[in-house]
Amino acid sequence: MNALARGLAPRMRPLSPRRSAIVAALDIGTSKVTCLIGRLKPLAEDEAMRGRSHAIEVIGFGHTRAHGLKAGVIADLAPAEEAIRGAVDRAERGAGMEIASVVVAFGGGRLSSESFAASVRLHGARVEEGDIGRVLDGASLHSVRGGRAVLHSLPIAYGLDQTAGIRDPRGMIGKVLSVDLHVITADLAALKNLMLCVERCHLSVEGVIAAPYAAGLAALTGDEAELGATIIDFGAGTTTAAVFAGGHCLHVDGIAVGGHHITTDLARGLSIRVPEAERLKTLHAAVLTSASDEHRMIMIPGIEGAGREGPNAASLGQIVRMACPRAEEILEMLRERLRAADMLGQASRRVVLTGAAAELSGLVELAGRMFRTTARLGRPLGVTGLDDEARAPAFAVASGLLVYPQFAGREHFEPRRRNSGGEGSYLIRVGRWLKESF
Repeated sequence: MNALARGLAPRMRPLSPRRSAIVAALDIGTSKVTCLIGRLKPLAEDEAMRGRSHAIEVIGFGHTRAHGLKAGVIADLAPAEEAIRGAVDRAERGAGMEIASVVVAFGGGRLSSESFAASVRLHGARVEEGDIGRVLDGASLHSVRGGRAVLHSLPIAYGLDQTAGIRDPRGMIGKVLSVDLHVITADLAALKNLMLCVERCHLSVEGVIAAPYAAGLAALTGDEAELGATIIDFGAGTTTAAVFAGGHCLHVDGIAVGGHHITTDLARGLSIRVPEAERLKTLHAAVLTSASDEHRMIMIPGIEGAGREGPNAASLGQIVRMACPRAEEILEMLRERLRAADMLGQASRRVVLTGAAAELSGLVELAGRMFRTTARLGRPLGVTGLDDEARAPAFAVASGLLVYPQFAGREHFEPRRRNSGGEGSYLIRVGRWLKESF
């Protein structure tokens, strides 16, 4: 955890477009732990999906019920470790191999986004690799802050003199190079505990990926990522969102409210146990009403403390009225947070829902109404070897972790290499950048 002690989460090394690789993905959620083992093989350029260079085949799949997690973060180390071991063991048995390292998704720890900008004068007439490194260093100088860990540093666009929106300025002629950098951070303490739990399972953490970013890589089409879309990942303990446009992830956010809160609302309203409420939600609950709901009766377990041992009944309309307010609250909270970040315009172009709770009846339609746009259910795209169960929205994040190695090369890694000189390294890095740039 040396890099993490300096506020930098582990970053996965970029994958060469000409190399095959075996990648293990670990999605540690509030309600389930998923492990996928995938084989990545290079594709011809005309065969690949936009932005991807490899075919992905899942050769090992395992998932278990999660324990010891709350709102996406570790609350009890021992049961969480046991759940991770169970999911990894099942995936290893399916793949017929043992894994030593994993790429891990992180959806808790108050994910947030910040934007940084910098500019430098070119040393020569053309933009060289060193110029790009200098301007990226300048943009990321202040991205490491106390109590936070940097998960991603994503260059969004470059500028050269008066020209903005340049994707790759290498070799272009100009005098001043600028960049806009999107940095995704999370709570440092929460991330340390997650990594500790994984490492206690004798696994090294190859990289940590923001869960909504991973979901977007898996479930968005190339056109959606280019033209603009928002992925909303409905987990059990958290709901996270990522805004994509121009082929880039522009913003992430999340709240510590999810599908489990709908379950507990049903459990309280109907006076039933939480497992029974979860089953009721999965089989019958909806968030939009219809005219026949009041006449459709659903059998539920006997109400505790009511002196009845036999089953009871509630109308579907009653169940909808209990589930709908919480779903509306979650979507409204996300919408207002995106509005406050000045991202609602980008976010409302299209909404794609992933996560286990996304399959709640009527939720896609409700999201479309609240964001005033088209909405659809998101499933893993371009990943083979998944059975029917694993092709569900609940496994979009885990699938996105297998997609991510193809995108790792887009990130800025320079701060880690130049941040290894002890407590004074930050000032040294600032001084070097100022000296080289002006």
